Amino acid sequence: MTEESNSSTHPPLLPTTEDDRFAWLRLLRSRRVGITTFYRLLAEHGTAQKALAALPEVARAAGVQGYEICPAGVIEAEIKAAKAARARLLCLGDPDYPVHLTDISDAPPMLWAVGDTSLLSRSTVALVGARNASSLGTRMARALAHELGEKGYCIASGLARGVDTAAHVAAIGTGTIAVMAGGVDVVYPAENGGLAQDIASAGLLISEQPIGTTPQARHFPSRNRIISGVAQAVVVVEAAVKSGSLITARDALDQGREVFAVPGHPFDARASGCNMLIRDGATLVRNADDVIAALPPLITPATPVQRDMLTDLPPPPPERRTLAQTATLHQQILSRLGPSPVAEDQLIRDLEVSAGHVGPALVDLELDGKIRRQSGGLLSLGS
Repeated sequence: MTEESNSSTHPPLLPTTEDDRFAWLRLLRSRRVGITTFYRLLAEHGTAQKALAALPEVARAAGVQGYEICPAGVIEAEIKAAKAARARLLCLGDPDYPVHLTDISDAPPMLWAVGDTSLLSRSTVALVGARNASSLGTRMARALAHELGEKGYCIASGLARGVDTAAHVAAIGTGTIAVMAGGVDVVYPAENGGLAQDIASAGLLISEQPIGTTPQARHFPSRNRIISGVAQAVVVVEAAVKSGSLITARDALDQGREVFAVPGHPFDARASGCNMLIRDGATLVRNADDVIAALPPLITPATPVQRDMLTDLPPPPPERRTLAQTATLHQQILSRLGPSPVAEDQLIRDLEVSAGHVGPALVDLELDGKIRRQSGGLLSLGS
């Protein structure tokens, strides 16, 4: 029972009761059930409840012995944590589910959302780019986000450092959506905790990951398809040739979205990806008007659906660390690693720092290629 490489169609029956939504969540959280398998099981069995009942036999037929579906207690705990985080569950087919995301074949069956879900029905432009953006890059991101917001567009991005942060900050007052790589309640990077709170109050945080999930490197590519999926267009401000922003641009092309790029100096590696996109046919961007001219007419916001009662509880304050503290922790981690693998839990004990702080730092270093994550929870220095 393996996950197919190509995507399946969306399910024929949508969840209409809390029991249905619980069963959808339980099916998707079950071992070896990814998005494609989820949709296929629903298509074959009609409901998530029937698919869950059939899943152990499906697993046996695929050669998986002793298969057990996700325990109900795990889903109950996730829902309880969602209430504490003021998160709502949006299922594909719900009125509040992202209108543009339904166009893609591998749309997430469910999303957790914190904030103003009416933003998901607006015309949206995704702004992405380098985490180590230059001063000019962040200025361009702020200007584009501000101008597009003033013209009525919502801005989507990934809450990363650099271009993402600049875009979100500039669009707080006009509407911004942050797509999280981990759980919607887990802020990454940690220094964006205050920004995440602002977005939760005036914009929207969304994620397909379970509540409480700490992001790992493998989560970011799947997160990127949602950034492009909720938007009508993707603007790449600064990006190296091998970067997550280029993955988002490729996702956008696969999804039939418009792709734009801001040109940069040929000697600047941070502009090499943008220049390559323009060479290959992406629209060159000088200002917001270049983007607007290529887009269809604005979609006006739908009337917001009344918030779920789950949104009455205040969010827990996120842990915050300064950039200096984060840099020091990075150096401490690297000084304790070498070519020979070390267990992650042993590293945390040696550092005498909480796992909540070490986990995001490890993701940072993994994305930068400075460390390697191996099977069995082992870590070593990158090559």
